[in-house]
This record gives sequence, C-alpha cells and structure tokens, in this order.
Amino acid sequence: MKKAIDRTDALLLLNKSRTDEIVVSVYQAATTWSNLSKSKLDYTFTGAMGQASSHALGLAVGRPDKKIIVLDGDGSLLMNLGSLVTIGNIKPNNLIHCVCVNEIYETNGSIPIPGYKEGLFSNIAKTAGYEKCYSINDLNEWGKLIPIILKNKKLTFIELHLKPGKKKFKDNFKQLYSTEKRNVFIESLKRN
Repeated sequence: MKKAIDRTDALLLLNKSRTDEIVVSVYQAATTWSNLSKSKLDYTFTGAMGQASSHALGLAVGRPDKKIIVLDGDGSLLMNLGSLVTIGNIKPNNLIHCVCVNEIYETNGSIPIPGYKEGLFSNIAKTAGYEKCYSINDLNEWGKLIPIILKNKKLTFIELHLKPGKKKFKDNFKQLYSTEKRNVFIESLKRN
C-alpha cells in the first residue's frame, strides 16, 4: 500500500463540509460514518456487499433535488462493477461515488484485494462514463476537493486511498439496522 489517509480523518473532513446531502455508507465506512455523523439523512447498510452504488443510484434518480454521496468500499465495488456502467450511462449529476480503497476485504478478515493497481477504479469509472474522476491519497488534497465536489453538478467518482485496520469504532450492526434508524431516514426523505 502506498500513501494513504486515516479513514476517520478523511470522513471527519467530509462530515464537517456536508450540509443536507444524503450519505449512503457500507461496511467499515458505515461504522466510522455512523459515529461521526448524526444526520437523519444517513443511509447505512452492510448486508448486501456490492450494492452501495445501486442503492445510491436509486436515491439519485428518485431525489434529483438532493446530492447523494456513497461511501463504498473497494471490495464491495468489486462485487458489482457492472453498476459503474449503469451509473455512467444514466449520468445522475447529483451523485458522488466515493470508493474507500484500502486494498483489502477488511470486514472479512483483511484478505488482500487481488490484482489491485493504483488508479484502477477511477480509470474504470472514467471509461464507464463518470464525468469527473479523482484518485486521492493526501488529506490536504482531499480537504481542498470536498467543497468542489459538493458544488459540482457532474457525475463524480473518487478513489480515496485509506489506511487499513486500526478500528477506532466498534461495529454496531444492531444500531445500523435498527427499525428506528430506518424510519427516521424514511421520514427525513419525505420532509427534506
């Protein structure tokens, strides 16, 4: 693994800049995000590996008035690479697809991602039709990019290189999947 950012630091910067965007997060990003953000517009799940981008696409199409940010994982995206082509064809200008790259299946025992090369995902996304693609491995660069992508009105992809391991937050899947959390999200979508 080359230069990378601490996951908590990266997501903390995003959370500080976020206003009323809907954030879809999965796996380790979901655990970290749910401890940093208390927004009612957070949609977290970990039970359908590879489906984050598809869920985000549905929200982007269904709510064109809202910016949608998906915090996907590299292992998760590999389970559904075809979603990049579908998203690239539809081109929702309110979708930011951020893939947290740590080069391992962290949730499943830190098994290495086979054949990963830096820029792999952003190059695939660009070829699939994403209009703005970035590969970020520096916290300062990430901090400068966040306000740009939040104002941007183009389908955007970010390959965000994060350091693996060293969880700062405990997995709390009951909290992530609680009926109350789901109902709060649904009601927030209706009101916002």
